[in-house]
Amino acid sequence: MRAERLNAVLDHIAQHGSVDVVHLSNRLGVSGATVRRDLRALHDQGLLVRTHGGAMANNVGLELPIRYKASHHHPEKRRIGLEAAKLVQDGSVVGMTGGTTATEVARALADRQNITVVTNALNIATELVLRPNIRLLVTGGKARHASYELVGPTAEALVAEYHFDITFVGVDGLTVAEGCTTHDDTEAHTDLAFIRQSRRNVVIADSSKIGKVTFARICDISAVNDLVTDKDIDPTELTALRRAGVAVTTA
Repeated sequence: MRAERLNAVLDHIAQHGSVDVVHLSNRLGVSGATVRRDLRALHDQGLLVRTHGGAMANNVGLELPIRYKASHHHPEKRRIGLEAAKLVQDGSVVGMTGGTTATEVARALADRQNITVVTNALNIATELVLRPNIRLLVTGGKARHASYELVGPTAEALVAEYHFDITFVGVDGLTVAEGCTTHDDTEAHTDLAFIRQSRRNVVIADSSKIGKVTFARICDISAVNDLVTDKDIDPTELTALRRAGVAVTTA
């Protein structure tokens, strides 16, 4: 229950920028003292700033750490992961950036034979390292606590040495006008390194990310070959993406 409350608080602040104790107490059905303890815990983790009577986001475009995002839209992400994994042929070299949806793709690939996975995501590496049927390569780089990804020049230099048949890219936002975006500029550069080395780039994102723009651009829409998302995608966005040449699959 506490994890669900913390997720709800962060979700609300990500959407509205601030929240007050009374609103959360009524919404979550818990006491004001419980809400204040939750806000203090999130403040101590640097995820929000406590204010008199509530809390506010500590930066523009709050990025939820992956440990909180894992439960968001999980059924949709699992279906996306299963659908996206169907695009991987035997013998493929697969690039994989981080994120909770990418983790579901990795889980769907875990029992596949004769594939190579190159990733900069520590949690994905943990999912696959005990699978002797998969050849796994992990980049170096600076570790981001929010996403568990290894990013920066070290990661990009290693990625530049390889060629991928297909790359799965997790994003925080996707529009035709702005392309793929994420919350962190260094992460965006590392994601782009994967994209440049791949013959086929597949964005994996639940529908809450479609039509959204976040801080740092990863790539233009022209670099995206496929999008695998869920059936709740806005029809207008779906039409625009297909007109832009993106093959869209809904799971």
